[in-house]
Amino acid sequence: MPKAPQDAPTTGCVIVGGGPAGMMLGLLLARAGVQVTVLEKHEDFLRDFRGDTVHASTLRMLDELGLGARFAAVPHRLIESLELKVQGVPVQVDLRHLPGTHRHIALVPQWDFLELLAAAAAQEPTFTLLRSCEVLGPLWAGTAVAGVRYRDAAGAVRELRAPLTVACDGRGSTLRDAIGLTPKRFGAPMDVWWFRVPRHDEDPAGLAGAMGSGHMVAMIDRGDYYQCAFVIPKGSDASLRAQGIESLHRRMTEVVPWVADRIRTVTSFDDVKLLDVQLDRLTRWYTDGALIIGDAAHAMSPVGGVGINLAVADAVAAARLLADPLRAGSVPTKALRRVQIRRWLPTVIVQSVQRMVHNRVIAVAVSGTGPARPPAAVRLVSRVPMLRRVIGYGVAIGPLPEHIPDFARR
Repeated sequence: MPKAPQDAPTTGCVIVGGGPAGMMLGLLLARAGVQVTVLEKHEDFLRDFRGDTVHASTLRMLDELGLGARFAAVPHRLIESLELKVQGVPVQVDLRHLPGTHRHIALVPQWDFLELLAAAAAQEPTFTLLRSCEVLGPLWAGTAVAGVRYRDAAGAVRELRAPLTVACDGRGSTLRDAIGLTPKRFGAPMDVWWFRVPRHDEDPAGLAGAMGSGHMVAMIDRGDYYQCAFVIPKGSDASLRAQGIESLHRRMTEVVPWVADRIRTVTSFDDVKLLDVQLDRLTRWYTDGALIIGDAAHAMSPVGGVGINLAVADAVAAARLLADPLRAGSVPTKALRRVQIRRWLPTVIVQSVQRMVHNRVIAVAVSGTGPARPPAAVRLVSRVPMLRRVIGYGVAIGPLPEHIPDFARR
């Protein structure tokens, strides 16, 4: 258990991970005048097949940050409805009745979203982003976390002290595990294959999905291609790959017949990436000197595409509640507890809905043993417009949406 040497460099807050939660928290704390350092493991943000849906609640927060115009200049697609065809029954979720000016969600490559936040944060004199820096573990002062050890871009092991360390390093969080916090795992009935197929001008726009007996796919409109999420039974990746790429071609065209003329552009399984779907949640998100937020605190299912937006909301709540203690140079554990209390209910609500969808819809779909008719809930939603609007609100805004604190607005 390395102790923090007194001569190690010091910052006001060290954030581990430059994802949506880490970059948003870094920006907000820097605008609060806190000396903040973000350590990002990679040289850039260019990782494919990451969550790319920026929902109405997050778009509103970008406006409150004064970044709405900058975001509008980033290539993206605006989606006003989501359509899923379940065993031939179309279900369209309507976003056009959302409150506020953003009656849509945006599809934007996550790296562009993160670079937008990084560029805004770089304008603040108290912000530092260190790329290609891999955090190895925490520093300790007795039983309290007092900073981190990390390997820099040159391979040297360094130390950085801080009164608060925030783990935003994703569902496989190195820092969370090293601190000794273990999430409760709820399991998931599926994994996801990610791949691309070309899109033609006459093809459906936006975000669409289809579900048939034994198969389920979501297709995200990227302009000249679709990013496809093909759902497979949990743990079946190796056995399905052994059947050859033609089996994917066949399954895909069974669910979405109109891609038959282009599915063979996926020439091998080298073009297909696996997402190991996880759904878990920490019982306690903090310890003395450290806070865990975003996917590190609660890994989300891809259902609803809400992961980015919950992570951003965690960061906004944390910044509002912790800016004053950080400016004073000391963060009591009870302040960290308040962050978890604030974000606990929306996390539990969203994960409960995801678990219900897993068990009642997706598990039945991927097993191929369900009834020929869609589930009763699906049939009801297809017939009642108000239910579709409620679902749209739940997806695009969600429970307990956050607002940017006054100190960070521009």
